[in-house]
Formats: sequence, C-alpha cells, structure tokens
Amino acid sequence: MDQETLARLRARYADARPGEVFDPHFAEIARAQFAEGGRRRWPFEGPATLLDAPLDESAAQKPDLGGLDLALIGVPMDLGVTNRAGARLGPRAVRAVERIGPYEPVLDLVPLSRGRIADIGDVPMPTRYALERCHEAIEAFVARVHGAGARPLLVGGDHSITLPVLRALGRDRPLGLVHIDAHADTAGMQEGTKFHHGGPFREAVLAGVLDPARTVQIGIRGGAGWLWEFSHDAGMTVIPMHEVERLGIPAVIARAREVVGDGPAYLSFDIDALDPAFAPGTGTPEAGGLTTREAIALLRGLAGLDIVAGDVVEVAPQYDPTTVTAQAGAQMLFQILCLMVLAPSWRPRAGAGPGR
Repeated sequence: MDQETLARLRARYADARPGEVFDPHFAEIARAQFAEGGRRRWPFEGPATLLDAPLDESAAQKPDLGGLDLALIGVPMDLGVTNRAGARLGPRAVRAVERIGPYEPVLDLVPLSRGRIADIGDVPMPTRYALERCHEAIEAFVARVHGAGARPLLVGGDHSITLPVLRALGRDRPLGLVHIDAHADTAGMQEGTKFHHGGPFREAVLAGVLDPARTVQIGIRGGAGWLWEFSHDAGMTVIPMHEVERLGIPAVIARAREVVGDGPAYLSFDIDALDPAFAPGTGTPEAGGLTTREAIALLRGLAGLDIVAGDVVEVAPQYDPTTVTAQAGAQMLFQILCLMVLAPSWRPRAGAGPGR
C-alpha cells in the first residue's frame, strides 16, 4: 500500500468524530442525521412513521395544514377487494419499515430536506362497513389537504382509494396518470357496485378528473384482460408486462414520459405490479411481474415529470411473514416522494433544507 496515501487517510479518518463527513455535500446530509454529540437516532427508536418523516397528526386539523408542503397519509381501508382482504393493515406495515432513505443516490437527493414534509396520520374512516361512505371521507380529507396548499402522498388500503383521491385533486383540471400495476383497474359494475378496487380509473375518467390520453398503465398481465376494454377504448396507453419485457425499462420510461407530457400527473403504484417472488403480501398476486430493481429503475427514470401526488396500495402484510412486501412498498413510496419534490411545479413554502 502506498504509505503516503495511508498517512493521509490516517490523518483525516483515524480520529474522526461520530458523524464527521468531509465531502461538503455529504457533510450537509450528515448534519441532518446526527444530533449534538454525534448521536444518530436508532432506526427502531420512537414512533414508527412513513419514511421516518416527522409525525404531525395535529396538522390535519389546521386550516393551513400547519404550513406543510407535503403530507404523508395512511388510508387503512380495504372494503373494495375482490380476493384476499388485509390491505387495511398496509399503512401500519409500511410505517414499521426501517432504514428507507434518507438519501437517493442515483437522483442525488434527500427528499425530506426539500420542504416541510410530515406524516399526518390516517384518514379517519366513518365506518368499517360501507365503502361509499369511506370514499366520501377520503375525498373530503384529501380535498382539505389540497386546499391548504399541501400535496398528498398516500399509503393504502386497496386500490379503490385512488378514485376519491383523484376526485379531490382533479376537480379543477383532469390529471395525467402513471399507473404501475398487474391489473388495469378499469372494470365496470360487479356484484351491484362499481366502487371496487378493480375499477377506480374507469370511474375517474367518467368523473372528468383523469385524462385518459395522458394515462399510461405499465406491467398489466394475467388472465383478466377481457375486463380492461375501457382502457383501450378511452385512449389509455397500456404497456402489458410482456411488452415491458420485450421493450426494456428505458424504452418504457421514454414512452411513459411521452404520454404524460408536461402537465400535472398522479402516480399510483399497486404492489402487485411486482412479481409475487418480491411481493407475496398482496390481495391479488399475479406471477410474472416486475422485479423490485426494475421498479426502482422505472420510477427513477420518471424524474422531471410533474408528479403532484401519488400512492402505494394493496400491501397486505399478513400474507408475508418475511416483511419483504412492506419493504418494497416503503421503497416505492420513497421513490415517489423523490419524484414529487423534483416535479417542475414543486414550490416549498419554507424553501429547501439540507441536502440536494
């Protein structure tokens, strides 16, 4: 070993203090992670929150949402499932995941430093028995967040929750959509109701809050393709999983960016987009899906789109004792958070904090 290099490294690092980082960029990040005296908070210490963001449940009761720029919100409701129930426990499971972030190395970003961001708790549901009433509560809650000038990032719950969210956000102008899922979720009436997790995007288009021409659905597969006629008839761009495999992730990213364009868009990630090998804890698993690595690459490639809100849905932790599904859900949530704070229209009220 070169002795001059060894001497230089010893002089700089042998007696370095806890949390002492010399690169100016990374030192700025480190200062936000280490308290006075060099102590870093243990990942399993204190109340569990989404992405380890500060907890501020009182913000939901304030007219200005306490000045927050972005609200992380749990939606523990799964009355719309067609197969295995349990996604109501998704927010709790994702909150329990440790060590996601704080730094996104490819995007060179600490998203929680980009404004005032907090976990404001769960949407309070009025009933455990009536889906439509829960949808009304979700819509009202998200509309209040939106009206206060904050952007919502949600964890469900089943995929039916996305319909009231889009209703709350798309009232003034319909949103575009990046939808990553095993199922297109544009089915119609089933068993006396159209408000189920297999049809939120059909209803959102018909409500005038989702623009099908600016909607791309990625990873669709399985034997229920006959249910997704509406996607094609409405002009949505559907990239089924076998096409994702043929085209490759870079080409899929390019197509998604072309479809969504420059306007405001929503990003909805159903955890069953991942192959059950990577996410067994979900209600309607479909073999042959994305790997976790592919999904992260896909989301990173969407940086720069105007993603103004999003969700991760269908994590049902009781079907996965390994917690790998919740781990994947938390990572997807982190990637969507990065996209939201990189959106061209992102304007934090208090400015950016430490980190890039």
